[in-house]
Amino acid sequence: MAYAYSSAIIEAPVEAVWDAVRDFGALAAWHPGIAKSEIEDGKDPDAVGCIRALTLKDGGTARERLMMLDDSRYRFTYNFETPAFPVTDYLSTLELTPVTNGDATFAAWSATFNERPEDAGVYVDIVANGVFATGLAALAARLKGSAAAGEAPRWQGFRPAKVFCSSVLQAPLERVWAEMRDFAGMDGWHPEIANMHMLDGARSDKVSGVRDFMFGEGKLHEQLTLLSDLDHAFRYKINASSTPWMNYHSGVKLHAVTASGQCFAVWTADWTASANDDVRLIPMVHNDVFQRALDTLDQKLAEPR
Repeated sequence: MAYAYSSAIIEAPVEAVWDAVRDFGALAAWHPGIAKSEIEDGKDPDAVGCIRALTLKDGGTARERLMMLDDSRYRFTYNFETPAFPVTDYLSTLELTPVTNGDATFAAWSATFNERPEDAGVYVDIVANGVFATGLAALAARLKGSAAAGEAPRWQGFRPAKVFCSSVLQAPLERVWAEMRDFAGMDGWHPEIANMHMLDGARSDKVSGVRDFMFGEGKLHEQLTLLSDLDHAFRYKINASSTPWMNYHSGVKLHAVTASGQCFAVWTADWTASANDDVRLIPMVHNDVFQRALDTLDQKLAEPR
């Protein structure tokens, strides 16, 4: 199955970007390749199952059905009812993620589909670059500097994690992953972490391995629970800490920003603690641990090799 992907950073808050793309019938308002976009049968554009009829600038046509719409996670999925080109089993998702280090948005547009053997790779390029990248570039230009309308709570009030920290790093994903993948290497890119090493001689890529280190004056043990070179992600849990929390589990996932060659990092954490302790712990983890680490790593990777 073929896979097409394009992504970009849009200099506008996620609420403003979502307001522009959520209307399934309004594609022609922001995509330069679409001459006309209408929802069939008078249905609402946020009614799952509705179909939009598209007229392309080159005269072609297509029909797409809304399969999923998620206001709490800023994403929707659609298929081809009548394809614009000869592919089958086409399924596409546009997903937005807020950049917490600033007030921008990471937009990722992807699709899976089957091509004919004689067309292998042809429509991957057309979809990823001619459709997705072109659309995201136009959307970024249209919305740059826009403000969020209204006062709706982000994530519809239901955050994906207790701490959600996201940042754009200037280096490409491969370089960022090469640094972050080393589970025992964080003392090289966080100024408050020292003497980090794996216990019992474990390799730093061993899932179940435990790293021992000092954070300031506190000692911690953290155990690797996931490492994925496919998703450029890892997760870990705290086994020993003097901090008043339980069941701490945290993870990082990296995303390629194809429009600029940058990397978008999302770092999340959940735990159990008292409400009084969380008043202090949540901003501490977000600012002093995650964001400080990402800022330092970004600076390190910007230095000449």
